[in-house]
Amino acid sequence: MFDTLSDRFDGIFKRLRGKGRLSEGDVDEVLREIRLALLEADVNLDVVRNLQGRIRERAVGDEIHAALNPAQQVIKIVQEELTESLGGETMAITFASKPPTVVLMAGLQGAGKTTNSAKLAQWFKRQGRNPLLVGADLQRPAAVEQLRTLGDQIGVPVFSEPTDPVTVARSAMDEAKRTGRDVVICDTAGRLAIDRELMEQVRQISQTIDPHYTFLVIDAMTGQDAVNTARAFHDTLALDGVILTKLDGDARGGAALSVKEVVGRPIAFASTGEKLEDFDQFHPDRLAGRILGMGDMLSLIEKAEEAFDEAEAEEVAQRLMEGQFTLEDFLEQMQQLKKMGPLGNLLSMMPGIPKEVKDVEIGDKEVGRIEAIIRSMTADERVRPEIIDGSRRNRIAEGSGTQPSEVAQLLDQFKQMRKMMKQMGGMGTKRMKRKGKKSKKGRGGGRTTPKGGNKRMPTNPLELAGLEGLGLDEPDGPPAGGLSLP
Repeated sequence: MFDTLSDRFDGIFKRLRGKGRLSEGDVDEVLREIRLALLEADVNLDVVRNLQGRIRERAVGDEIHAALNPAQQVIKIVQEELTESLGGETMAITFASKPPTVVLMAGLQGAGKTTNSAKLAQWFKRQGRNPLLVGADLQRPAAVEQLRTLGDQIGVPVFSEPTDPVTVARSAMDEAKRTGRDVVICDTAGRLAIDRELMEQVRQISQTIDPHYTFLVIDAMTGQDAVNTARAFHDTLALDGVILTKLDGDARGGAALSVKEVVGRPIAFASTGEKLEDFDQFHPDRLAGRILGMGDMLSLIEKAEEAFDEAEAEEVAQRLMEGQFTLEDFLEQMQQLKKMGPLGNLLSMMPGIPKEVKDVEIGDKEVGRIEAIIRSMTADERVRPEIIDGSRRNRIAEGSGTQPSEVAQLLDQFKQMRKMMKQMGGMGTKRMKRKGKKSKKGRGGGRTTPKGGNKRMPTNPLELAGLEGLGLDEPDGPPAGGLSLP
């Protein structure tokens, strides 16, 4: 979504880094570029003016003149003020001292209220809670049925009845207390546009269940209309936060940068895809870093921790170092990696990735080709790929819908990687032994590893899955022996 804005900021900062000292004229030029970049991204005009004013006030003051590197200081100021415009801090979700904690979901039709109600329920489950979904959208045909289907997928019960929305909401509170549910998420009806009937219905439901949190679900693709919608709902409901959907789309991103400052309520959660797992709390500082090309390693690490089992990763790493890593192991690692989301999204979280690499389409099709090749092998071939000769290559290629040359390329790269990792493991062991012998002659208490450390076992799932072979380590291409996607 923020690709165009990120490219503009990248160009601005490249020119900044080339200057040793910054004059007031340089700062004004940078601010003009930032203003144009934000307006092109469909950011609200008042928000642009406020952001520009805050940056200028800091950039022409003592904060810059006293800095050893003025250009870097300006970049730091832009990042901090952009973070502030996005909300400053991650919204903290607290729970009622006397359960249940009640959440009301509001928004226009098509924004994704029903799907995001289920996503929110799954998020609460990950926090150790027992949510109940409430189908109070009796306006849209099959809305309750959709909610039940989603509830079944995540293992959360859904309550609804064919009466009226206010009665459903009231009965749901009794049901939650009866069944011991400590979170209630109420999905309400929407309209194609804001009207008096919609606002009155949502207001009555709110009065009935007295929610601890009222979240407005907004489609980020609607641009400035999203901000106007938020303002209208806030006047009626007193919102607590916003759930921004379709952040994986190709819109310019102005809604995300505008809604907090215009409405005065933070973005609480963000939906970054169609899958139920593509949903999490909104972190203003992390998004600001991604917009400015600084990556988002914290989110990447969190995704890896959710997808990978640490003990299993250690075991796989040990086999890799001992040269026992098989294609079966590699296939399992690819499956784990896919749980973290599209590879393109993962690359956007990594700092310092060249634009040329980020722009390369790395989708399920490319990963699927590798999986198809490995799955077309027999169990024996996956464990002992050296037995694969010309006829076996042809059979594997035919079974996977690829060319024999692609099969040969994958096998060759896998062989090189396994050989290289075994050598690295051996070097680390030998160095440790040599250092251990020397330390006996000394006084003790010295280093237990050589200067710079021995080679680390790649327990990181991105390394294990061969992502280093995508050319992320070196701008000129993949490192020798790295396993790359064909």
